[in-house]
Amino acid sequence: MRRRECPHLVGAVPPRCAASPAGRSSCLCVPVLLWEMSNVSSYALRMARLSAQIFGEVVRPTDSKSMKVVKLFSEQPLAKREEVYDWYPPHNTYSSLMNKLRYFGLYRDEHQDFKEEMRRLKKLRGKEKPKKGEGKRALKKK
Repeated sequence: MRRRECPHLVGAVPPRCAASPAGRSSCLCVPVLLWEMSNVSSYALRMARLSAQIFGEVVRPTDSKSMKVVKLFSEQPLAKREEVYDWYPPHNTYSSLMNKLRYFGLYRDEHQDFKEEMRRLKKLRGKEKPKKGEGKRALKKK
């Protein structure tokens, strides 16, 4: 169950919140930060800040505009999201699998068959590509 967003400053104790019942000063939406209370010892204040740092929360009171920036930076980068990097199928895996199946005779790739047949016919006519070091330039030097 998600909490509703509070219209007040995030991280501060609101005086009256419309989201809380009867407009009480303790808001259900925004957690009351320990360093906002006046009768807190310095040790408790430091421990609250340390726990906020450890658990990746905002250490000092922050307004809603700055919390948007904090939320943006706390999100996972776009390139590391699973729905982004799994968008396209793994073509390299599929093509190597299909090549193995074709080699074993379990799959027929008509386009690859056509390309091999054209290469074979060119070789019969003597029109295949020369091997490395046997081209026109190499023959000219001899």
